[in-house]
Amino acid sequence: MMPTEPEEKAQPEQKAPAEPNEEQSRALAEAQAKAQEYLDNWRRAQADFTNYKRHAEQDKLDMSKYACSQLILGLLPVLDDFERAYASLEGANTQWVEGVKLVENKLRSILEANGVKAIEAMGKPFDPAEHEGLLHGKGPDGVVVGEMRKGYRLYDKVLRPAQVIVGNGELEEKSVSDKKKTHGGKNG
Repeated sequence: MMPTEPEEKAQPEQKAPAEPNEEQSRALAEAQAKAQEYLDNWRRAQADFTNYKRHAEQDKLDMSKYACSQLILGLLPVLDDFERAYASLEGANTQWVEGVKLVENKLRSILEANGVKAIEAMGKPFDPAEHEGLLHGKGPDGVVVGEMRKGYRLYDKVLRPAQVIVGNGELEEKSVSDKKKTHGGKNG
């Protein structure tokens, strides 16, 4: 005979989940804590790598930006020589002096086009990041009262600090005419 009803396959009885015992709960908690620790470490490593890439890119940009700094440092004494030459030729107005001034102006404009700027020092408060104090002189305390050599900056970085004379707080003697003005023209 043929069976008229398909035989039901015996299915295994599903047991109700057993309640975890203490040991299993502890093991699960430890595994979850380890997984969280691994996830935190992975996130930190990911952030560190992102920061590394950003710093490496910034270093690369800085390197290309400041690559010419040694060349520029070599050219700055030439500008100093031009300034000293003009000071010694004061009053001379020959064609060759004008030609030399044009060369100096061209050199200065090329340097400025490449990010080189002179540091303004006169009358400014002394800043050791931009100024190299050589002497103290009469003038307001802590203020630059003289410039021995110009300083220069390449973009935002000091290339060569200005060599300056810093005021020591002594005020210069007033001239006789200034004293008369302040005392109303009376003596003593």
